[in-house]
This record gives sequence, structure tokens and C-alpha cells, in this order.
Amino acid sequence: MKKLYDITGRLLLVGVLVSCNGNHPPESHFPVDTVHRKGTYGYDLDFIQKNSRQVLELHDSSGQSKILLCASYQGRVLTSTASGDTGSSFGWINYDLISSGQTRQAFNPYGGEERFWIGPEGGQYSFYFKKGDSFNIRSWRVPGLIDTASYRIVRSSAGEAEFQKDARITNYSGTIFEISITRKVRLLDKPSIEEKIQTSIPDKIRYVGFESSNQIANSGNEAWTREKGLMSIWLLGMMTPTPQTKVFIPFRSKPDARSYITDNYFGIVPADRLLEKDSILYFRCDGAYRSKIGISPKIAKPIAASFDFSRNILTLLFPEVQPDGSYVNSKWEMQKHPFEGDVINSYNDGPLQDGSQLGPFYEIESSSPARELRPGESEGYRQTTCHFQGDYDSLRKMVLHLMKVDLDEIKKW
Repeated sequence: MKKLYDITGRLLLVGVLVSCNGNHPPESHFPVDTVHRKGTYGYDLDFIQKNSRQVLELHDSSGQSKILLCASYQGRVLTSTASGDTGSSFGWINYDLISSGQTRQAFNPYGGEERFWIGPEGGQYSFYFKKGDSFNIRSWRVPGLIDTASYRIVRSSAGEAEFQKDARITNYSGTIFEISITRKVRLLDKPSIEEKIQTSIPDKIRYVGFESSNQIANSGNEAWTREKGLMSIWLLGMMTPTPQTKVFIPFRSKPDARSYITDNYFGIVPADRLLEKDSILYFRCDGAYRSKIGISPKIAKPIAASFDFSRNILTLLFPEVQPDGSYVNSKWEMQKHPFEGDVINSYNDGPLQDGSQLGPFYEIESSSPARELRPGESEGYRQTTCHFQGDYDSLRKMVLHLMKVDLDEIKKW
């Protein structure tokens, strides 16, 4: 059913399936006749309301911490803000593609700072290539289940929303998966964020954080086995790159640690774009050179970060890491070790060989382990994303406390 909401003098059309408990989507707090500049949350909120359906907004009591979700885009978090409608919008949104109303054949990069995908991407158990296809960009196809499908809104409130989808999907080897997906997104309050970062948030810093809980269940009659391929939960966050944006990912020190770092997904990452120093990976994310890195669960820590020095924005990602878990290998090739993949990845978009480009954007990504599931069994995966913006010295102290990394040193590189 469709409902028409009068939101503080503006009309917002939201295509929503109301759950049995009668919950409605949380109301937006969009001001009357306000024009926001591009780059602000208010601009993106207005754009999404005009061009998309099934839009939800979660917000705190102050209206400063907000996140924008869309069931039409698989319940993804499109963007967020720490300073209300006039504050910075932290997610990257593809305005041209969304406003065109067109659907691309291979992939629709609508954007969003956390979207739900499944792995693996490449190899004999891939969900992105058909059997017999070559592993190249011309054959690559993102399944509609995680690209163009709408998810059902199960329930929603001012602080939380839940989405659900049932589907069937086939991997490269021909194995059919009957799957039920459940995705919950929860806005975090200040005490919850402070518990996550293990320190108090300074008064000069604005903040927003959310946690997503994702579950895949075997809804069919056949067991999922390693011999026929398994499925992982894959969460990807698209953010806006700048020449001053750098990703930094700490890892556990080991004599052979370099062997657990992947830097050749799309060719070897040049030395001026990837630096390994003191058990930290530094990765340039300017949206100008297509490249990707990955960290094995054998050395990964449950944290990754980026810093935009042009706007003083710190982004922290807290994935779950199981050091001995089976993680799918997403490299675009037939694999000898299909369950020795990465848990944390970062992607920097750039021009393709034909000169076209998906973004530009950059991503911080994480994955769940892949488990054998009997009919009716499920696997869950949680991830927390936090953004902080404000006084540089305060942010520098936060990063030093949490990650033992000096922003001044990162800035020099």
C-alpha cells in the first residue's frame, strides 16, 4: 500500500508495506522550502525523496545524527550526517544514474555508504559470472538480488529499520541457492559509540554511528556445502573521494604478514598509492586510479578507517573478524584456495580501460565467514560504521588513542 505523509509542510511519497504491528516509517524533519547546497545531507535527502521510493530516515532526538535508508535499494544506508540537514553528507550518491531512471546491464552503482552484497565475486563459486565466462569486466554482472531488487520493510521506527527478501540465485558452478535475507539497521546513541571507540567523544566533535545486523538463511531443501560453493555476507560502503582522502588499516604483526595482504586484484597497486609501515596499511583513495587491497582474517584487526583531510572527516569501520574462519576468495580467476579470502577490503575507483568510470568513489568493505548451512540454518554478520567531524586536534587525539596512528604522519604521505 502507499501512504502520503505531510512532512512539516512538504509532501513525501513513501511506498511502504506496513508491518503487522502497524509501525510506520519514521518521519523526515525536512525544513519548509529550504534549499541546501550540494554536499550536505539536506541536499541528498531532498534528492532521494524526489527520485526514489520506500525512503526511510532514522534520527536522534536532536535531529543532528541522521541516516537515510532505501528499501528500493536493498535496505542500504545511502548516507548519514552528524550535523543535521545542513551538515556534511557522508555517503556517495550517484545523482546522474538515479535521476535518469535507467537500469544498467552489468551494475547499477547507485551509491550508499553501506550496501548488502554476497560473495564470492570471482572464481568457480562466483555469483557475478556465468559458467564458462571469462573473468573480465565485460562478463561481470551483479545479480539483481543485490543490485536492483526492492526489499520488504518489515518494521521501522525513529531508531531502527528491518528489511527482508527471499530469492533464488545460482553460482558459477551451477549450484542453486534458496536464500532468505534479513537486514536490520540501528542508529547508535552517544554512549554506544563511545563504548565502541573506547573513549569519550570531545565536545568539539560531531558524530553519527549505526550498526547493521545481516542474516542469510538456507530456505531450500538442499544443504550448502564447500564442494558446491558457499555464500558470504559482504558489506560495502561507498564514500566520496578527495585528493586528501586516505584509508588506513591496522593489522597484527607477523614475520610473514605481507603474504596475507592482497594488492593485485586489478594489477599491482603502485608503491606511491599503497604503503605498509609499522603494521598499518595506508591506501590513497582519490577516485583517480582503479585499485583494491585486502586483508586476510589471519592478520586483520576488527577495525578500518579513512580520513578526509579536506573536510576533517574521520570514518571508522568495525567489522567482525574470525581469524580461523573460512572466507571466500573473490579474485577474478579460477582458484586453488577458494576459502582463503579477505575479511577487510578497500577499493579506490578510477577509469576503466575504455575510459569510462563507475564513480568516482572509494569503498571500505568487510565480509562474513562462509558456512555450510543445512536447510533452515542461518548465518549472521554485524558491522558498525561511525563518522566524526570537527576539530582536527581532537580527531588526531582520538585516532592516536584508538589505533596508535598519528594523523600528522598520514597527512605527510
